[in-house]
Amino acid sequence: MKISVVAVGKVKEKFYTDAIAEYGKRLSRYCKLEIIQVADEKTPDGASEAVEKQIKEREGERILSQIRDGAYVIVLAIEGKMMSSKELASKLEILGVQGKSQVVFVIGGSLGLSEKVIRRGNESLSFSKMTFPHQLMRVILLEQIYRSYRIIGGEPYHK
Repeated sequence: MKISVVAVGKVKEKFYTDAIAEYGKRLSRYCKLEIIQVADEKTPDGASEAVEKQIKEREGERILSQIRDGAYVIVLAIEGKMMSSKELASKLEILGVQGKSQVVFVIGGSLGLSEKVIRRGNESLSFSKMTFPHQLMRVILLEQIYRSYRIIGGEPYHK
């Protein structure tokens, strides 16, 4: 299975890029991983709701241009469904059994995701009601995907 992570913005801190690279290496045993970064838009201080919507729409178009037809899309959003690690593992296993060749996880920019991107998602996933830095969210997501494959394989993992 191919796992793609489409994320808005670049990862700047070395400790994040190191962690992302480490999980990429670990995941190479289980799946083909692809990380796609799309450009973010600068949000002016005191931006109006209309300007924020335009920014999300521009970022959303960039995200959607990276998702191919037939991909199963899981968008990350605070209002999404919360799952345990075992539930996420089960979801990935079921998608594989159903023959889904590509699962795309989408991480939006600092303002979140456009409505178009949310509608393109087959489902919406929340890791918490808290807000995390978008760069850190990539690390957390990759760790949970790695943990999922360990669970699927009946391998030990931290509980």
